[in-house]
Amino acid sequence: MLQRFLMKSFSLCTLASVISVPTFAQADSLSWGNADTDLGKLTMSGWVRANYQDKDYSDSDHKLKFNAAKLSVKYDAKSFFGQAEYRCYQNDTLCDFSTLVNANVGYKLNEHSRITVGLQDMPFGIGRFWSSSWYGSSLDNAGLEDVHNLGINWQQQLGTNTVVNLAYFVGDGGHFVGDGDAARYAANYVKPDDATVDEIKERNMWVARINQQIPLDNELVKLNVGGSYWYSDLKNSSNDQTGHRNAWNIFGRLNYQDANLTLTAGQNRANTQSLSQPDYATVGSFESKYYVANDANYYVANVDYKINHFYQDYDLTPYASYTIFDKDKSDFATSTRSILGAQLDMKQFSLAAEYITGKNDVFIGGDSASLAEGDSSGHSRLLNLLFIYNF
Repeated sequence: MLQRFLMKSFSLCTLASVISVPTFAQADSLSWGNADTDLGKLTMSGWVRANYQDKDYSDSDHKLKFNAAKLSVKYDAKSFFGQAEYRCYQNDTLCDFSTLVNANVGYKLNEHSRITVGLQDMPFGIGRFWSSSWYGSSLDNAGLEDVHNLGINWQQQLGTNTVVNLAYFVGDGGHFVGDGDAARYAANYVKPDDATVDEIKERNMWVARINQQIPLDNELVKLNVGGSYWYSDLKNSSNDQTGHRNAWNIFGRLNYQDANLTLTAGQNRANTQSLSQPDYATVGSFESKYYVANDANYYVANVDYKINHFYQDYDLTPYASYTIFDKDKSDFATSTRSILGAQLDMKQFSLAAEYITGKNDVFIGGDSASLAEGDSSGHSRLLNLLFIYNF
């Protein structure tokens, strides 16, 4: 109760401070200090977001409403650095779901090496996000993309073209203010509502990643390729047995001036040591609990192109992404999500429009079984309009 009260109070204070800063943001006064000194530099940033949604599978929306707010605080100095990111969402009432995303500190061993400790995004995949959309790919919901857990991450640059990460995470990032164990930003294994379903807890996560820039003769073209691997213990609390996750992916990004193409392909294998549900486990995020297939191959393709000064001071970025979550079990239906969107930016203000189609998609017309055996909804569609003030 005390944690919920403190987080709720922090949510209201954060939202109030976010709404009251536009004149300061325009004056560029949200940074203090100098990162090249021992004292360092402190920077605050974030956004406030409203949205309008139209769904072909629900009539419950069709109205503009406050959607979310983000506050990010970064610190950078000669030897030390740190970051905290906090988000507040509204489902029914203001900040009824709020959560820490990141909260970490780090030390620069030298110019090319650093260590980060705390709640942070895992170095799995090409980066924190594998697509350009605000809504994200379905691999967010499967717990493979944009995952934030508690651990330590060592990053080393080798030469001018290679970056290596080696990380250990003791456990997941925990849950915060909202509806029970699923009140979390990143998708993790959570306690099932059904007592007959085994509870899985992920511990001792080892993650390694290498990202290699390929030197090319054409300076306008940049190519990055790499891969990452994830191994962990999966403790089955129902029978006190321990299984393991083995996941990997390969990725590449091709950049030509302001155009980017990103491709990711990988595999997830999770042995939960469950006798009753060997093919799926309960995962939770954004106050929702659902089942995710233990074994699957996955693919993400994303393209975006930024058009600077599209019209006067407006910048336009169209983007498209397609995600496939192909389960190994023969009678489990493949999950897909496609997003066609564009974002218009002018100074602190942004407008984004996304047309999303999902099949066997838990957050696009699906149900709790969508990312496991599938659902009967067919293709579902969502129009997502976002109005954003950045500071």
